[in-house]
Amino acid sequence: MDYSKRSVKCHKKWRGKIEIKARVKVDTRDRLSTAYTPGVAAACLEIKNDIDKSYELTRRWNTVPVITDGTAVLGLGDIGPEAGMPVMEGKAALFKTFGDVDAYPLCIRSKDTEEIIRTIKLFAGSWGGINLEDISAPRCFEIETRLKEELDIPVFHDDQHGTAIVTAAALINALKLANKKMEEVKIVINGAGAAGISICKFLMQFGAKHLIMCDLKGIIYDGAPWLNKAQMEISKMTNENKLQGTLKDAMRNSDVFIGVSGPNCVTKEMVQSMNEKSILFTLANPVPEINPILAKEAGAYILGTGSSQYANQINNVLVFPGLFRGALDARASTVNFEMMKAASVGISECVSEEELSPEYILPYAYDKKAHEIVAKSVFEAAIRTKVSKIYK
Repeated sequence: MDYSKRSVKCHKKWRGKIEIKARVKVDTRDRLSTAYTPGVAAACLEIKNDIDKSYELTRRWNTVPVITDGTAVLGLGDIGPEAGMPVMEGKAALFKTFGDVDAYPLCIRSKDTEEIIRTIKLFAGSWGGINLEDISAPRCFEIETRLKEELDIPVFHDDQHGTAIVTAAALINALKLANKKMEEVKIVINGAGAAGISICKFLMQFGAKHLIMCDLKGIIYDGAPWLNKAQMEISKMTNENKLQGTLKDAMRNSDVFIGVSGPNCVTKEMVQSMNEKSILFTLANPVPEINPILAKEAGAYILGTGSSQYANQINNVLVFPGLFRGALDARASTVNFEMMKAASVGISECVSEEELSPEYILPYAYDKKAHEIVAKSVFEAAIRTKVSKIYK
C-alpha cells in the first residue's frame, strides 16, 4: 500500500487528527453558572490561595503539550514548525489512545534556544508535563537540561529518551535470543544526534561497554576536529581503542548495529562483516539504513526497523503514552533514569520467553496491555525514587 498518497488524502479529509471536547454540559442556567461565571470564581480563588489546587480543579493534571520548533521532523530535517504539525497531532492522538493523556501541538516559530526556553517556561503552569519533540541537536540538549533544572514538572525529549528506552528494550530481548551479554557485545551506533547520543548513554547504564559512534564524517573518536560539544563528551566515553575510519570499518566484527541516521548507508557487505547472530536496528524513517530484505539476505539474525511494515517495529510510541501516564498519576516532579529504566524493562518483559523469536522481540505498538505495564512501572519507580509530589 502507498501510505504516502493515502496519508495525504486522509489528512485532507480529517482536517486535523485531534479536537477539543467539553467534559461538562453548559446547556442550562445552573450548569453554566457552575462551570463558568459566577461559580467559577470560587475555584479561581482556591488556586490563588494554593497553586497546587490547579491539579485538582482543572485539567492541568492530565495535560501535556507536544512541543517542536520544526528543525528535526522525522527524517525530513528542518521543515519548519507548521510543517511539523501533522506529526505533533499524530503524537497527540497516540497520547490519548494509549495513555488517555490530553496532548496538543505547540509549534514554536523560533530556533533561538533562550527564546524557546522562555516561551515554554511562561506556559508551564498550564501543564502537568512537557513532551519535547523533533528539535535538532545540539540545541535540544540545552533546552531539555535547562527546563528540567528550572521547572518542577516532568520534561521529556522523546527523540532522545523515548528512542533510547524502546531501543534498550529491543536489545535486551535480542541479546537473549542471540545468547550474548550486554557488557560483552560490540555496538555500533550510526547517527550522533539527539537520539544516537541518548541511546549510547542509556545502553551504558544497562552495562554496555564496547560502543562506537559514527556520523556523516565517519567514526567518532576523542580529538576528532569536527565534533560539537555533545559529541566531544560522548567521544571520551566510547571507542575505547580509538578506532578511526568509516562506518564500514566500525561495523567489521561488531555484534550490534543501531542506525538513527539516514537511508541506505549500510551495504550487504557491511552486514556480512559483522559477527555471527548479528543484530541490526535500522531506525531511519521513512527509508531505513538498509533494506530489510537485503539485510536478511546478508545474514542478519535479528532485524528491527522504525516502520510498522516489517517485523520488530522499534518505535517510541511504546514509550511516551505510558511513561507520561505513570508520571502524571504520580504527579512526578521529573523523569529520572530509574523511571526510564523501569519503562524499558517493562516493555521487554511484555514478550514472554515462550513468545520470543527473531521476528518478535517487542510487543506491538497498539498493544494496550504494554502501555499499561509501562505506566505502572513508571508510576512505581517515581514513588520508589521519591520524585512523586503526592505519594511519600
